[in-house]
Amino acid sequence: MPPVAVTAKSEAARAYFAQVQQALLSQGLLRTDGGGPDTPFGDRMLAENFIRIALFDEYTRSGGSFVRGEASSILRKWRAPVRVGLRFGASVPEDRRAADRARIGSYLARLSQITGHSIALTEGTPNFWVHVVSEDEREAMGPTLAAALPGLSASDIADVTNMPRSTYCLVYAMSEGNSGVYTRAVAVIRAEHPDLLRLSCVHEEIAQGLGLPNDSPRARPSIFNDDEEFALLTKQDELMLKMLYNPALRPGMSLDEARPIVEGLAAQLLGGPG
Repeated sequence: MPPVAVTAKSEAARAYFAQVQQALLSQGLLRTDGGGPDTPFGDRMLAENFIRIALFDEYTRSGGSFVRGEASSILRKWRAPVRVGLRFGASVPEDRRAADRARIGSYLARLSQITGHSIALTEGTPNFWVHVVSEDEREAMGPTLAAALPGLSASDIADVTNMPRSTYCLVYAMSEGNSGVYTRAVAVIRAEHPDLLRLSCVHEEIAQGLGLPNDSPRARPSIFNDDEEFALLTKQDELMLKMLYNPALRPGMSLDEARPIVEGLAAQLLGGPG
């Protein structure tokens, strides 16, 4: 089946995000080295960054919708195997689909190894959908989102269908009640992104959908930081995911319950002052 013709709106977005990527690279951002001598961190920094990213929310629920406003929360993670389904818009050509499928499959295998949790692509019944769609396709996603995540409000869906250019990609992950156990997630990635920006969205949104939902300006090296310094999962991010899926941290734990465990895990992983 041949891809759908690219619209003027999509072509304009493609040109815009190519400029965005080039501007970020020219500033030394979108690093792919995972951190180095210029980004040292120790166990105390790791623990504090984990707490800020895993136990605070960038968005909170108000009136049935997600609104920006940081607040402490409970620990969330998956207990069931994470089965990722890729859904490409008709505008995405087959060679691009194949490349994305291979890179995402490799990344999921890496995440599974880091966390010790089953995370993989599936052609069966996904519980974590990743949609790679053009501007026009994203604007028409309302019914798809409502079916995948019945708990989303009209406002939440509008955040996707009316996504501003300042939002490169996003993920919604939902749990049942106040259990802290994730059961469903949907990530939306712009098909117009150039290669590195596209891969950075894959890395961040899938990792956030595993239970690291917040960003922190203090987290470095990390993709959980709005400054775009790092494009791909860093060494510190790997350690945070490893901590998150340690059995000692249980879904539903409060900040006070989790803190001493987090500090102990960070000390085990790194030791020494941080």
